[in-house]
Amino acid sequence: MNEGTFSASAVPGPPPEASGPNTMIEVDHFHFYYGAKQAIFDINMDIPEGQITAFIGPSGCGKSTLLRNLNRMNDLIDGVRHEGDIRIDGTSLYDPSVEVISLRKRVGMVFQKYNPFPKTIYENVIFSLRVAGRNKKSELDEVVETSLRGAALWDEVKDRLHDSAHGLSGGQQQRLCIARAIANRPQILLMDEPCAALDPIATLKIEELMLALKEEFTIVIVTHNMQQARRCSDRTAFMYMGRLIEYADTMQLFEAPNEKQTEAYITGRFS
Repeated sequence: MNEGTFSASAVPGPPPEASGPNTMIEVDHFHFYYGAKQAIFDINMDIPEGQITAFIGPSGCGKSTLLRNLNRMNDLIDGVRHEGDIRIDGTSLYDPSVEVISLRKRVGMVFQKYNPFPKTIYENVIFSLRVAGRNKKSELDEVVETSLRGAALWDEVKDRLHDSAHGLSGGQQQRLCIARAIANRPQILLMDEPCAALDPIATLKIEELMLALKEEFTIVIVTHNMQQARRCSDRTAFMYMGRLIEYADTMQLFEAPNEKQTEAYITGRFS
């Protein structure tokens, strides 16, 4: 609004309330089916930009299924179908104009079991760039360093970039997979139990890394480790039998849950 639209006698109103983070992902009345079996029931949630959102709940509750729908990874399974919608920045993932390959560049993913390719550390990081036909050495060198620094791995591997990735420790391999996932500079990073196969020291490094990465990426993580969700996430969603039972700021959910099922789960009365 231009200054000329205000009158000289206008009385200023109260200061506007501070706005919260923008919504990055909207899940809107989403149902999901594997053939005749319904796995997710009427999920509604807004996932904020620039934060870590954790999905918790017992095995088989739909956490990973929901996560894998955020970049349409479940499309790779025969016989799946959905109802409702998921939108990123207001655009439906299922809009006919959305190319799945482009979507997965915007929404990177790190899996439970670290899975570096049987290539060098360098070639693992820039794999997606090679596929896209980007082969300029100066650009690739910059992406490798930036991504490995982003994954807190550069100082450990900078002198052996052309060694096999399989020579790294498990924790290093998982951080390499994170470097590979962020090489395309996605908006969103999905992490499906990223610490499940790691020892406590490597787990701590991944948790510290997640907290650093949320300065640049919106992160959604599935975890069975409730203490990890409590330490790392800004918001937490508790799921049970394919339904979203409660979704709130992490401290509120853990310290003063609104639902009895949530309280029973986080206090260990069922798992």
